[in-house]
Amino acid sequence: MNKLFAIILLFTLPLWGAAQDSLPVKITPSFERTGPEEVTVALKLDIKPGIKVFGLAKDSAAQLFSSFVFDSTAEKLRSGKPLQSSNLKKETNPELGEVEFFMDSAVWKQHLKISGGDSAFVKGTATLLYQKGESFEPLEVPFRINITSDVAVAGGVANTNEQPARSLIWIFLSAFGGGLLALLTPCVYSMIPVTVSFFTKRSKSRAEGIRNAFYYSVSIVVIFTLIGFLVTLIFGPAALNNLATNWIANIVFFAIFLIFGISFLGAFEITLPASWSTRADSRASTGSFWGIFFMALTLVIVSFSCTGPIIGNLLVLASKGSYYGPLVGMFGFSLALALPFVLFAFFPSKLNLLGKAGGWLNSVKVTLGFLELALALKFLSNADLARNWRILDREVFLSLWIVIFLLLGLYLLGKLRFHHDDDLPKNDFGHPYLTVTRLFFAIGAFTFMVYMVPGLWGAPLKGLSAFLPPMGTQDFNSAKSQAIAAGGSSSGNGALPHPQKYYEVMKKNEPDVVVNNGLVTYFEYEEALEVAKKTGKPLMLDFTGINCINCRKMEGQVWSDPRVMQKLKDEFIIASLFVDVHHGVDLPPAQQYYSEALKKQVETLGDRNTDIAVTRFGANTQPYYFFLDGSEKRLIQEGYGYDPDVDKFLRHLDQAIAEFKKRK
Repeated sequence: MNKLFAIILLFTLPLWGAAQDSLPVKITPSFERTGPEEVTVALKLDIKPGIKVFGLAKDSAAQLFSSFVFDSTAEKLRSGKPLQSSNLKKETNPELGEVEFFMDSAVWKQHLKISGGDSAFVKGTATLLYQKGESFEPLEVPFRINITSDVAVAGGVANTNEQPARSLIWIFLSAFGGGLLALLTPCVYSMIPVTVSFFTKRSKSRAEGIRNAFYYSVSIVVIFTLIGFLVTLIFGPAALNNLATNWIANIVFFAIFLIFGISFLGAFEITLPASWSTRADSRASTGSFWGIFFMALTLVIVSFSCTGPIIGNLLVLASKGSYYGPLVGMFGFSLALALPFVLFAFFPSKLNLLGKAGGWLNSVKVTLGFLELALALKFLSNADLARNWRILDREVFLSLWIVIFLLLGLYLLGKLRFHHDDDLPKNDFGHPYLTVTRLFFAIGAFTFMVYMVPGLWGAPLKGLSAFLPPMGTQDFNSAKSQAIAAGGSSSGNGALPHPQKYYEVMKKNEPDVVVNNGLVTYFEYEEALEVAKKTGKPLMLDFTGINCINCRKMEGQVWSDPRVMQKLKDEFIIASLFVDVHHGVDLPPAQQYYSEALKKQVETLGDRNTDIAVTRFGANTQPYYFFLDGSEKRLIQEGYGYDPDVDKFLRHLDQAIAEFKKRK
């Protein structure tokens, strides 16, 4: 028993400590009353060894800096400029000049106008730029402080892990759902009553049967969590995250999803070597914990043909959850997989609720196969966009998805049959019939298919815009054609000069909101800056990416709002600086250079845009928006990251416009 709890402790302690220890900087907020009408908010930074956190910007000339901002309510209460502690260190960088940074600890302060009798709940975000070794990394840490009217009470609770925790929770819940799906596959579902009956009948008492089932379930959790731990240990967080935009990795993912999808459709079975299951089964018994552990290992190996595709998908998903993503993902998956064995051991009489493991289980498996094929196309699209192959243009991608979900609907209605499908159940008259559950799933598949059809003629399909190839890849767009026929301009903001630099290569990456609304965007910084100077408008830098889902969400949910779109077209010159374009956009030899920040030779447009984002704006996440005047000075010191709040973005635009007019 002690061994059991030791193993459980070994694999669960990292999960408990993940939220607290995964961040390189811990922020603790507090406040104190410094006057009858003033409160000073302080953010204490505890910095891990080897980390350099760049200080707050003293002026607009700063290139590497951190910042902290409050929400719109607290922003109005600011009094004076933010302050920072005096333990600031300085060094001269050969490329960037003099830079200022903190090590070990730092304190940032901001005075707020809050009278002694008032209370306030202040929220904000600290945007840190830090250096670890030779790499520069951004970090956003939300915080919140409950400022009370009692002057003797100081403090607050920092929500320093809100975003990472939310990400890990999302991964856990998604993985848990994947585990529930795996339970419905024939390989696992049919094993539940057999295994539970084995424990209850072979055990000397009910208590022993429950204990053995518990050991069995814990063993399943330990085995799958160990897989997640090994993935994390071998690949590490940086390597996993970098796979998202690597075209070779996306081709590998496409092949994996395609093979697993075809397998689920019944073409073949993917199994691990039979010797593995034979060896594990030979050590299995109910006489000890380790015997039961090998029984669980046998289940894991034998059921791989059903669970393998789901696990592969989850590991791709979990790779976006920082260092602990795979660990949390496999823990959630295995927990869902193990629960029925414990529950039915406690209530063995309820086993009859499971029903017969008939043809409906195979229907679940085939349905998952269709979904695997649809997901495979997304990875192929990522690689296609990165390499500019033009294999999966938007209408081709949509056509394939429409056909896949049409076939899925027909299958659910019983109109398609595979060689391992059973007959539909028969009614009281001996005729095959369709269950209501299956009918509703078919209705869902057909509805989704019909929703996608208008996209073939240029409909934006906002619900899918983050996952589809950009509108710029579509050959025919009736929405754009109708706008031109109605007297609009194919190039958008009327009098603006048509983009020239890299346009022929980059125009396919224009998102729906740009194409359908006739918005002009430039793909090269200097060209956009020159247009901004000639037109007397502020310059909006849009650091974005081809495969950036959050960028597409911002464009689809925020830019598409008529109020936002009107301001973007009338008031700004927009430079869409894609950081992940490297094929067909080589810089002229005279413009290539070595970037100290990136530690590489800048040879492509994507490299140059990334270098601009990191060295000049301290940002390396997408989307990120900065606003400049004609002298390349910031109109607003802080950038605007992913936040699909339309009103907040409008206020940010208005602030940039107002500041630009002041400087004229």
